[in-house]
Amino acid sequence: MENFLKEEMNKLEIQLNDKQITQFLTYYELLVEWNKFMNLTAITDFKEVVQKHFVDSLSIVKALDQKYLQTGNISVIDIGTGAGFPGIPLKIVFSGLNITLLDSLNKRIKFLDNVIEELSLKDIKAIHGRAEDYARRENFREQYDICVSRAVAKLITLSEYSLPFVKIGGYFISYKSENIEEEIDDSKNAIKLLGGSLNEVVKFILPDTDIKRSIVTIKKEKMTNKKYPRKSGIPSKEPLK
Repeated sequence: MENFLKEEMNKLEIQLNDKQITQFLTYYELLVEWNKFMNLTAITDFKEVVQKHFVDSLSIVKALDQKYLQTGNISVIDIGTGAGFPGIPLKIVFSGLNITLLDSLNKRIKFLDNVIEELSLKDIKAIHGRAEDYARRENFREQYDICVSRAVAKLITLSEYSLPFVKIGGYFISYKSENIEEEIDDSKNAIKLLGGSLNEVVKFILPDTDIKRSIVTIKKEKMTNKKYPRKSGIPSKEPLK
């Protein structure tokens, strides 16, 4: 197990130390155990979890320099974190990050709190709530260097939920599947309206799989108008034009 984990991370040019290996293995064990009585993931095979959750979460290094992620005082919010992806793998590897995990299901927050405690992680917290509510709070709005999301919503909807959290000069990074062109075209005006600009799209195949992925990086250029995000449900039902 250890060797497979190390080998897969090496393919991202990430070298794990013994502490990080132990943290990943413990995280996997907790994921499988809690998954017996709550829906965290459909994937429970160790190798698949490593490839499709751990490595996928850390594929952000294809869009952001590892040296940047290793510097101190970088704040990250993970929107719709679910079982902690990508936030917890990012924290394990880049321990200096200050991370907020946000999810709308309280039972997932209980799982995440347990993971944080068992892995002895510092400067990371799990919060129960909706992005559209927290993005309006003064101590969350435009307070983060990076907002990440592996949520399945369309980019146009995720942008409205996520960009309000990002500081000017920061980034919203969306983990998407291969076919992203149409979503990007549909989102360009909305991203501009929300104060962002499309910075880069990195396409790749997850190591040792046939899964095609895209990392979409959007830079925050100016403050987001206070009327965004709109109330719950509206961004998905009535996307910005």
